[in-house]
Amino acid sequence: MTILVNGVEVPPGPEGAAELAAAHELLRQRAVATDLLAAGTSEAEAIAAAIETLLAREVAMPEPTEAECRRYYDGHRTEFISGDLVHARHILFQVTPQVNVPLMRARAEEALNTLLAEPERFAELAAQLSNCPSAEQGGNLGQIARGDMVPEFEQAIFKFGASGVLRDLIKTRFGFHIVAVDRSIPGEIVPFEAVQGQIADRLRAQVEEKALRQYISLLAGQADIEGIDLDAATTPLVQ
Repeated sequence: MTILVNGVEVPPGPEGAAELAAAHELLRQRAVATDLLAAGTSEAEAIAAAIETLLAREVAMPEPTEAECRRYYDGHRTEFISGDLVHARHILFQVTPQVNVPLMRARAEEALNTLLAEPERFAELAAQLSNCPSAEQGGNLGQIARGDMVPEFEQAIFKFGASGVLRDLIKTRFGFHIVAVDRSIPGEIVPFEAVQGQIADRLRAQVEEKALRQYISLLAGQADIEGIDLDAATTPLVQ
């Protein structure tokens, strides 16, 4: 089925990729409408920069309060343990300005589904697909302590009960990761004051994701979209 966003055709792609591509086109059109991007610009880097400026201008991102951070800490104490060690492997699908992100995510999802069914192929697929030097060692990252990796990656690998090939992709600033946790060695709980900044970063990321979904839903409610449902809203009071 053809997907149109205000008359502009969007590649359908695999499941999930079409929604991302349609949302990206909505944002691109909004950037043009607000004079942040020249009409007809096709350079991926210029479009990405314009969309980033657009979101900074039009999407409110409230900062987490200390009380919110403490509530999170009290409800997730097992995530804040010092001395924790994890032995893990990963496959990185790197995202760069030139990359088609929806298609890259679809490739990563396909590989993840393969590994959930055939985990013994992890080293094989890491060697074939990973954009990390660890590919030469079957994706092996060795022993990881808290603070060694970016927060999104650590949140997944240090989660209580994480073991084997994780069922969800991990999205970081580097791209999409398929991760296998081979061994976990527990440590001791860290005081709130030592991890408040880390918690704030995590809550901020959650708020940004929700705000972006709401913004795209609002744009979809004002657009003429065919062939796909972006949960369009007709009011800015989107919950």
